[in-house]
Amino acid sequence: MTETGDRRPLASRDAQWAKRMAQWLAARSITPNQISQASMIAAALASGTFFLAGRDNGLSRALLLVLAAAFCQLRLLCNLFDGMVAVEGGKGTADGPFWNEFPDRIADILILAGVGYGIGSPGLGWAAASFAVLTGYVRELGRATGTPSDFSGPMAKQHRMATITAAALLSILEPLWDGHNQVLLAALWLIAVGAAVTALRRGRNVVRNLKADRGRN
Repeated sequence: MTETGDRRPLASRDAQWAKRMAQWLAARSITPNQISQASMIAAALASGTFFLAGRDNGLSRALLLVLAAAFCQLRLLCNLFDGMVAVEGGKGTADGPFWNEFPDRIADILILAGVGYGIGSPGLGWAAASFAVLTGYVRELGRATGTPSDFSGPMAKQHRMATITAAALLSILEPLWDGHNQVLLAALWLIAVGAAVTALRRGRNVVRNLKADRGRN
């Protein structure tokens, strides 16, 4: 989906629980930038738990995977509330655009590379992280050239986090078929390929929009 502006279209932004939480945060001495920075901490915790889970077995592995999934979702919650506190809460700052983007790139790298190292496929983890970063770069490149911000998939940020969260929880069941880390391996491949397709799709949209704007002028 493509949207003009810097805000990703999210249905959760209109949910009452999200509005109440954003109001609670905005009423306190918590800045949007601090919430953005907290997303990197959540991502680092997700990375560490994914790494440890990949080298563990039994109940402890299951617990680590649940924690990893929870930290991935916490990262997304931080991404949701930083914007809501900044815009709806009226606490935006001049350096807000930097903190809106930079932590997302760090978080993608930490989580996906962490999964890769945990399952013994660091190259794949870095490939997935690189293509994830590229999706954000192409979107910002388009915005910088005056075209609408493009949040399209098939593997935008929320899709990547949904995929790796689901994979973490499904991976808990792998002992039932004598598996170990195959689900996370498949998820990394899906994210890497999907993010590459997403970057190419967004790039095509940028070029198309630039040509259309030139044609109108």
